[in-house]
Amino acid sequence: MSCPTRAVHAVCLSLLALLCAAPAATAAGEGWSVAPAGDGRPFIYAEGAPGSALRDTVAVTNRTRHPVTVRLTGTGVPVTFADAEVRVPARTRADVPFTVTVPEGAAPGDRTGTITARGGDGGSGSVPLLLRIGGPALSALTVERVAVRGDRITYDLVNRGTTDLVPTLSVHADGVFGTLLDRAPRTLPVELPPGRRLHLGEPWPGRPVLDAVDVRLTVTAAGGARDTARTSARFVPWGGVAAGGAALALGGAALTVVLRRRRRTAPDPAPASERVCEPAELTGVVR
Repeated sequence: MSCPTRAVHAVCLSLLALLCAAPAATAAGEGWSVAPAGDGRPFIYAEGAPGSALRDTVAVTNRTRHPVTVRLTGTGVPVTFADAEVRVPARTRADVPFTVTVPEGAAPGDRTGTITARGGDGGSGSVPLLLRIGGPALSALTVERVAVRGDRITYDLVNRGTTDLVPTLSVHADGVFGTLLDRAPRTLPVELPPGRRLHLGEPWPGRPVLDAVDVRLTVTAAGGARDTARTSARFVPWGGVAAGGAALALGGAALTVVLRRRRRTAPDPAPASERVCEPAELTGVVR
């Protein structure tokens, strides 16, 4: 699991600054230390495909005149030790084998981790670990859950591939009377790791007050990744509608009052017994 060739070793050294701000064989107190077993490697390097088990060894060196008990743990990558707790005799080095398991379905790329040793004397030490996962590189992403909320267009970006992506976004919106938005593609200030979902928003100041709008978002990324999603929105000035409805209701109420007043002031029709029958007009028509 150590760097097998000079080429791989050169790749490892390019990441050394990130992994090793201090010496990898970190001393715990003055008496014991932990380091990769072997020829003075600065850190542990492992490389394999998803599902593989990669083996290496870490060394705990006790320079004191009394035994030291050290407990080993791994973080960042899945590490299993042959002995998680080791008792190291005085002036002795203990080599502890361990296994790094690459998860099934893991995306290709580099993962960093740490092997930490903690002693019963309160001291601790650590060794950086770099895991490189092999496999085909696939660039794919989707834009989902597009919605217009107030003065913003919200959406989700999902990395469906196996490589880190820096997405580019373009926005287009059409209303009843033509184009409302036409924003050219621009790179978003985010980096999307494989399998990651991000909820983002696009500001829309000055959106229409009254219109029916169709919105289209298009995202792209290196490697040919591309996706488009659409949504629609209806903008209605509900305050104006409410005011108009109130005015209409008030007018209807006023009309009802006027009609009632007219009915009250109009003279009642005379009784049938008091009505005067006017003579019928003779038209000279014989039937």
